[in-house]
Amino acid sequence: MNAAGLDPRSSLNAARRERELSELPGEAVDVLVVGLGATGAGAALDAASRGLSVAAVDAHDLAFGTSRWSSKLIHGGLRYLASGQVDVAHESAVERGALMLRTAPHLVRALPFVLPLTPLVSRSQALLAGGGMRAGDLLRLAARTPRSVLPGPRRLSAVETLRLAPALRPHGLRGGLLSWDGQLADDARFVTALARTAAGQGARILTRCRAVGLTGDGALVRDELTGREITVRARAVVNAAGVWAGGLVDGVRLRPSRGTHLVLRAEALRGLTAAMHVPIPGAGNRFVLVLPQGDGRVYVGLTDEPAEGPVPDVPEPTEGEIGFLLDVLGSALDVPVRRADVAGAYAGLRPLLDLGHGGDTADISRRHAVLTSPDGVVTIVGGKLTTYRRMAEDAVDAVVRARGLHAGPCRTARLPLVGAAPRSRLDALDAPARLVQRYGTEAPLLAALGRQDPALLEPVVPGLPVTGVELAWGVLHEGALDAGDLLDRRTRIGLVATDREAALPAARALLATPPGLTGAP
Repeated sequence: MNAAGLDPRSSLNAARRERELSELPGEAVDVLVVGLGATGAGAALDAASRGLSVAAVDAHDLAFGTSRWSSKLIHGGLRYLASGQVDVAHESAVERGALMLRTAPHLVRALPFVLPLTPLVSRSQALLAGGGMRAGDLLRLAARTPRSVLPGPRRLSAVETLRLAPALRPHGLRGGLLSWDGQLADDARFVTALARTAAGQGARILTRCRAVGLTGDGALVRDELTGREITVRARAVVNAAGVWAGGLVDGVRLRPSRGTHLVLRAEALRGLTAAMHVPIPGAGNRFVLVLPQGDGRVYVGLTDEPAEGPVPDVPEPTEGEIGFLLDVLGSALDVPVRRADVAGAYAGLRPLLDLGHGGDTADISRRHAVLTSPDGVVTIVGGKLTTYRRMAEDAVDAVVRARGLHAGPCRTARLPLVGAAPRSRLDALDAPARLVQRYGTEAPLLAALGRQDPALLEPVVPGLPVTGVELAWGVLHEGALDAGDLLDRRTRIGLVATDREAALPAARALLATPPGLTGAP
């Protein structure tokens, strides 16, 4: 770590990418990881932290696929408990606790949820939901996550419920049920932290590098920026390409499911300060989630629809899904949100394993699976964002066993990500709270960069809190190579098309002439 407090080993940028890409043809790495979503970046970190040499490639950018289209939640497993998947629920609660307490407390915070007891929620449904929340609290206890981090559930009066969610329809409201879960500041930023932490452990993190041919001994990789193809030799290969995994390895059968979210301006919900569970009429224990983001936006989701046909690079929500979400949301609001109030929408595809049972994708288990092809490629599919670390650990365990690699034990359950620190230290940092929540211990470095150039402290788009210094940091240290990387993944400006258009000039200017930073690599 240099005098400025930055660990240069974790800094990703265009120059490092070019240097490390040029080194690859001359040596064989222990592990090649294909895919740099949460699971792929997690596998790269797991393998590198065990002392293995690692190269990780992605055809696009960090978190380009499913990992940036989530609900930004770190679930404790309540939904899986309700469907009888006790082991999956417990695993989720354990992984949530590890993230909140040790590995990423700067990126994951406790989020209150209100389930409003409207006339559409019967008393028997309310009793069942309350029992589920108490069972979720037992999961928290079993995972050894203290109440100081995740408070317990309780019943709310109608007045308390309206105070947290003023847009609810007061007529017939009997109160609410309050529970807590984990929320990511940003899922794409989380993947960026994983990738940078892996780089700090020695992994080569190479975006815009497409695996065009994959075997158990390596891959033919094409640099998408130049068109040059190189052969990467590896002792073991992990296919973590998510919904694209089946296109790289024969025999991997997936049933992608599309989850759609709406993006609303916060004023459309009149000062919502807690998330909401809004029951889907006639759907048992399924809910639409209403999730305030702290940046003037609220996400509303999500659907669970089979995604047929070829897998697109960027899935698109359908008007039917948008209408469905608005209808369910409107069932609980005093003044329904109109289609014109939807500032943006996004959709992601879940890489669910096809077990040949048919049925609704909502009912497919979220358990992950590790599959090994005849030529030795290990594919990791299924699962969910919360349990990315266990998925990565299982995949690396599989290649270590299969290939006889000399590796240490898994360390990632206690290995802090870039920017992580105990809450007491984070609270004492001399930097704006927004930067601390998104950059942790590096927040003072961003503030210092802003002091060198005060123009970088100005919002990139009026009405949004994202400043130029965040775009600059993305270029200097987070591997951003173009405006899409900056606006759609290092920040989430791009979720609203008009905001993206307004921010493009600033992004392009910083890419053309990034600011300097004393001590930067």
